[in-house]
Amino acid sequence: MKHYKLFINGEFLESQSKETTEVISPSTELAVSQVPKGNEADVKTAVKHAKNAQKGWALLPAIQRAQYLSAIAKKIRENKEHLKHVISEEQGKTLSLADGEVNTAADTLDFIAGWARRYEGDILQSDREKENILIFKQPIGVIGGILPWNFPFTLVARKMAPALLAGNSIVIKPATDTPNSAFEFAKIVSEVGLPKGIFNVISGDRTVGNALVTHPDVDMITFTGSTSTGAKIMKDAADTIKKVSLELGGKAPAIVMDDADIDIAVNSIVSSRIVNSGQVCVCAERVYVQEGIYDKFVKQYIEQMSSVTYGDPLHQDVDIGPLVNENQLKDVENKVEYAVQQGAKLALGGERGEQEKGFYYKPTVLLDCRQEMDIVQEEIFGPVTPIVKFKTLDDAIEMANDSDYGLSSSIYSNNVNTIMRLSNELEYGETYVNRENAEALNGFHTGWKKSGLGGEDGKYGLEEYFNKHTVYMKYY
Repeated sequence: MKHYKLFINGEFLESQSKETTEVISPSTELAVSQVPKGNEADVKTAVKHAKNAQKGWALLPAIQRAQYLSAIAKKIRENKEHLKHVISEEQGKTLSLADGEVNTAADTLDFIAGWARRYEGDILQSDREKENILIFKQPIGVIGGILPWNFPFTLVARKMAPALLAGNSIVIKPATDTPNSAFEFAKIVSEVGLPKGIFNVISGDRTVGNALVTHPDVDMITFTGSTSTGAKIMKDAADTIKKVSLELGGKAPAIVMDDADIDIAVNSIVSSRIVNSGQVCVCAERVYVQEGIYDKFVKQYIEQMSSVTYGDPLHQDVDIGPLVNENQLKDVENKVEYAVQQGAKLALGGERGEQEKGFYYKPTVLLDCRQEMDIVQEEIFGPVTPIVKFKTLDDAIEMANDSDYGLSSSIYSNNVNTIMRLSNELEYGETYVNRENAEALNGFHTGWKKSGLGGEDGKYGLEEYFNKHTVYMKYY
């Protein structure tokens, strides 16, 4: 069994709590590592060092900060085989998906490093004689990054790369289910010689997260996770008036029009629904199919979902692995059972896998779903597809927007007028047209409504990590 330590001020340390927890593999239900159970004292120590180190880090030219990011990316690629097995082992995703996660992390670091010579301030015209108005982009300070368990390696890079390029330092809290990936990331950081205190990792439960959110010297919290936790972070951060960037839950509608290419729609939605066993916030969470092609679509969709294979994620021939833990498996079970009680028809799946060990759930399709059903309104993190029939485009827009969430959506149509109307009227931060739901690192991953505040990726994601400083420059 692997044993990890906290990473604080460039050193691997035991927690001041002296307590540890075990990380359980979702495919075998066996412990794969032992990690420190961090506490408030660990957070205070990390933040103190992060604050002290950030001042000197911010004075470095951006290109020098970028060189560290590039060095980390290079090391990640050199260690890909090891890293993807660590990710798969602790989180349950297939090796092919874990391979993609490692690549995405490295690509993110390189992409952000490329902005070192490209991010800009402004020079504005003044109404006064002999004066210019300068707007500088300057670092915020110490960033607290709180991570989810579904992409435990990529999300480290997604948060630390723009934070560090902008001149900030960061303290990362990985999810309790998946801390190993973050510690492996920390090992690579230590090997490239990043200045001490700039990057820190503290494992633990909500005690660590709460300590980060409420610490007066943490200047910003970037969080990816549930809407309920995001709401609590907003409340707790209010006392110290710190910035929050929140990427929260989703209930992505996929709208399939009569004129859609059914092959493209089925392939894309199946892919979007089963990626990471359905445990992705941008997954196609509910499918609206126009009545003219409903029967044909449903038949083809069920056939394709029937061919989805599940099992040990370390085997190359499976499409999906287990859910992350027993609680997640029970949650999916309960939501499917309640959907059937509410009148949904179970067309495929609806039960645990046959494996003796592991948190497996079979690919599932529910028909005759109605808009008011919980399965259509509430996020479900599992390989479950509720399908709803609709008549008109107006109906589709109304039902798609009838949600507390506004993260991701998708459109399947060959009519440019339909596509443009939906693109303008859907209340979502992202819309995918005739393709699977998967954001690009140079786009902008952002949610509306209860799906979050701010966003990540691309130049707009980098902007989240800057303060704006306006200087009125009078000269004589």
